[in-house]
Amino acid sequence: MENPFIIKSYESKELFCDREEELQLMLRNCINHSDMTLISQRRMGKTGLILRLFDELHDTRPDIHTIYLDIFSSRNIDDFIKLLAEAALKAFRQQTTIGDRLMNFIKSLRPQFTFDSITGDPQLQIAYQTAHEKEYTLKGLLDFLDSQNVHIVMAIDEFQQIREYPEQKMEALLRTYIQQTHHITFIFCGSKKHIMADIFANEKKPFYSSTAFISLDKITAESYSAFIKRLFNDNQRSITEEAVQFILEWTRRHTYYTQQLCHTVFANGAQAITIEDVKMACEQLMKQGEAVYLQYRQMLTDKQWNYLIAIAKETAVSQITASAFLSKYNIGTPSASRRLADALREKGLLNDEITLEGTSYNVSDVFLSHWMERL
Repeated sequence: MENPFIIKSYESKELFCDREEELQLMLRNCINHSDMTLISQRRMGKTGLILRLFDELHDTRPDIHTIYLDIFSSRNIDDFIKLLAEAALKAFRQQTTIGDRLMNFIKSLRPQFTFDSITGDPQLQIAYQTAHEKEYTLKGLLDFLDSQNVHIVMAIDEFQQIREYPEQKMEALLRTYIQQTHHITFIFCGSKKHIMADIFANEKKPFYSSTAFISLDKITAESYSAFIKRLFNDNQRSITEEAVQFILEWTRRHTYYTQQLCHTVFANGAQAITIEDVKMACEQLMKQGEAVYLQYRQMLTDKQWNYLIAIAKETAVSQITASAFLSKYNIGTPSASRRLADALREKGLLNDEITLEGTSYNVSDVFLSHWMERL
C-alpha cells in the first residue's frame, strides 16, 4: 500500500491539503494575465501549490501552457538561461508544433546536448563569447516563447537567487525583457522573504509594484485535521483525535513537517494509531536528523549555536532585544542579538514572521527545534 502522505513535491489533488482560497486567487490572476509574487517560509508548500495550480489549469484551461523552473541551483545568467531553455523544452515536447520550433530555435544557439539518463529530459550547455551574447540569448528565448501566440504561465521558483548572480544588472535586465512580453504570465516564488520583499516592494528596485503579492500561511487546524483523518481512513487505518491534535501541535502545522510526521506514522504500519504511535515516530525523526543537526554545530560559532538553542527553548521570540531574553540566555547586548538573528536568518536556520503584532523569530526546522529543546 502506497504511503498517501507525500513529502516530495506534488502527486494529485486528492493528496493535496486545502489551499483552495490561494488556488482560486492564482487561477483568476493567471486567466487575467496578472503577474504574481508568491512568498512563504521554506517547505511551507509553495512548490506544491504551483504544481497544483498547473494541474488545475491543465484540467480546466488546456489552452494555457505551463512552464516551471527552479533556479535555486543557478549561480549566474548562464545557468538561468540553461534552466529556462530546459524547462521550456520539457513543457513543449518535440512532435508538437511549438516543441519543434523551440528545438530549432535552441539548435540555432549551437548548444551541446545531453539527456538525463533517468527522465530522458534534454540537458544543454551553451557557449558564449561575450556578456552581450548572453543577454541577447535570454531576450531571444523569452521573445520566442511570447511570439507563439499562446498563453503561457511561467513559474520561477527561488527567484531571490538572482541576487547572488555576479551580473549586477540582472534584475533590471529581466524586468525589461518581461515587460515586453504579452502572452506570458509570470509567477515569482521565493522563500527568503526579506529579499523577495526588497525585490518587489522596494520603490528603488526594477520590479517594484509590478506583481500581485500572495503569502502562504499555515493551513488551518480544522482543514489539516480532516485531511489527515481522511487519508488514514481511506487506507483502512484509524487515528484518534488526540493523536491528530498532537501531530498538528508538534509540527506547528508547518506543511512539510506535518506531512513528514504523518508519512512516518503511516510507514510504521500501525492500524489503529494512538498518540503513543505518533510520539514514537517523533523520536524516530529526531534520531534520524541528529547527524545533520550535529553538522550544524560544526558550521556555527558558539554564540550562534547557543542563540539557536535559546530560540528553540522559547519556541518563538517576539522581542529578541528584550532584557529578560538577553539575560536569561546570556546573549549580551541588543545589537549582538540582532546580529546573531540576521546571521542565522541568512543561513536559513531562523525564520522571522512579520505580523500586525510585530516580528516573531523561530527555528526554521521544526524537528531541529524540538531536538534543541532537550539540550
